[in-house]
Amino acid sequence: MKKRALAGRMVHPVGLGCMNLSWAYGDPPPHADKIRLLERALDLGYDHFDTSNIYGLGRNETLLGEAIMHRRGDFLLASKTGIVVQGAGRGIDCRPEAMLASLDESLARLKTDHIDLFYMHRLDRKVPVADMVGALAGAIAAGKIGAYGVSEWGADHIREAHAVHPMAAVQTEYSLWTRNPEIAVLETTRELGIAFVAFSPVARGALGGELRDPGTLGDKDLRRTMPRFDPDNWPKNRALIDQFDALAAEAGIAPAQLALAWLLAQGPHVHVIPGTTSSAHLEENFATLSLDVPAGLLEQAGALINHDSVSGPRYSPAAQASVDTEEFA
Repeated sequence: MKKRALAGRMVHPVGLGCMNLSWAYGDPPPHADKIRLLERALDLGYDHFDTSNIYGLGRNETLLGEAIMHRRGDFLLASKTGIVVQGAGRGIDCRPEAMLASLDESLARLKTDHIDLFYMHRLDRKVPVADMVGALAGAIAAGKIGAYGVSEWGADHIREAHAVHPMAAVQTEYSLWTRNPEIAVLETTRELGIAFVAFSPVARGALGGELRDPGTLGDKDLRRTMPRFDPDNWPKNRALIDQFDALAAEAGIAPAQLALAWLLAQGPHVHVIPGTTSSAHLEENFATLSLDVPAGLLEQAGALINHDSVSGPRYSPAAQASVDTEEFA
């Protein structure tokens, strides 16, 4: 598969989401293993690495700063700002002064003077869009970032921001079982010439071919808070996943590869950033780029797992409150 445009650079459309090397899905691997996995990703040809200041409260950026900055020219670096810790919970702070201070902190942790793509992680409804975008446009002019993007913003706010200063990318959860971008954001990005970056493209591991019982997940695993993995919804979703796994097996490919191939077929501006702590999965995901998956199989996958067939919302009400992306009725 040919490279695709992202933030003024041509990159492989399968990048690496680095979050779970530091946080969210179970216990992170030993530090040396993290370093080896990131180095292996570079050797395989990964050239898009995605992190955030909030992943592990800065630890993920620090990890990338240690592990891969000696090959800084080999990849596009993306990070994010805007989600902040507020007591026992989290909030959103995209005030210009807060974002610019956060940017300097990220640059220091990453051991670089330039982040290629810098996202506002969520929409801050307390700050005018023009003020938020203006701050990042200033950071572009100063050479600290190459381009800006947004994460989990709805189509109207994307258009508003893009009119202030051209936006490079929109990052939103998108997979066979999370179709919200199809309401408006996917078409809006295509129309405006903005790259679309799908996070959690393997449905938070549900379509990875291995997760069978969410009850085995660790107490701190983020998926324990997500309705689709709870005892009421999981049995129905597991039945769909079993059928999906069978489709992939019949085609001689891994379930994750089928999930990624389906996403990449949704438009030439679409990128995916699966995360993993496994070198085998790292190689498997990147190998999706060399596969020629029949259109008929992709259609079968999409007809099997979609918004109408999946059981349960993607987030709890509290988590959903911070998301601007359009929701199905």
